Amino acid sequence: MKLVLMIALSALVLLGGRTTATAEQVDLELVLAVDVSASVDTYEARLQRQGYLRALVHPTVIRAITSGEHQKIAVTYIEWAGSDKQHIVVGWTIIRDAASARAFAARISRTAPASEWWTSISGLIDFAIGRFAANRHKGDRRVIDISGDGRHNEGGNLKAARARALKAGITINGLPIVNNRPQPFLGGAQRNLDRYFKQHVIVGPGAFVIIARGFKDFGRAIRIKLVREIAGSRWPLAARPMTLPGTLPVRR
Repeated sequence: MKLVLMIALSALVLLGGRTTATAEQVDLELVLAVDVSASVDTYEARLQRQGYLRALVHPTVIRAITSGEHQKIAVTYIEWAGSDKQHIVVGWTIIRDAASARAFAARISRTAPASEWWTSISGLIDFAIGRFAANRHKGDRRVIDISGDGRHNEGGNLKAARARALKAGITINGLPIVNNRPQPFLGGAQRNLDRYFKQHVIVGPGAFVIIARGFKDFGRAIRIKLVREIAGSRWPLAARPMTLPGTLPVRR
């Protein structure tokens, strides 16, 4: 019995070592984080979803993926709202070509967008940090892609969450959906949301913001954002480095 147990334990150790040694190398580990808080109605949620589905299979996005050193990326798609409201729609998946991109998009389309209360950007960041730790891929870069139409209004300290992401070697990019529609429970439209994302959301080397001028513009904006995120240093970054409040180094 002891011999059988020792053999089994040895096999597990060898398997674990082999799994670690053969972790799949990718150019990018990317968390796509989509706001489904109460400020996003059914129509707007559908526009966001369609924007992602079309962008993921767009030829320019596929070219960005296949032109990298490893010619593949690892992606997961998460919908988020309050501090305890993060839903993994599709877990970590390798995209290496048009076929795998279509398969990933098809899995997203099988579920209807959720809707939850509050907007906790700090909760989303901490959740995403955990998702990076849980996957079996090894990316040259780690990025959280946050899109949303409102400010952080619930949960832990956002500045502290950004610092944790930065310490973990994670860059956070933002896609604010700028519009003049009054926000439920917030007493008016979210003014200067692009500035808010630049100052309080993005962080890390090469971090940037792409603005969507309303939900109908989301598809165009997310396509440009994905190409830039995937290309990384291959994208011509003309902006100079800056430091946001809280001494968190970013680029915009």
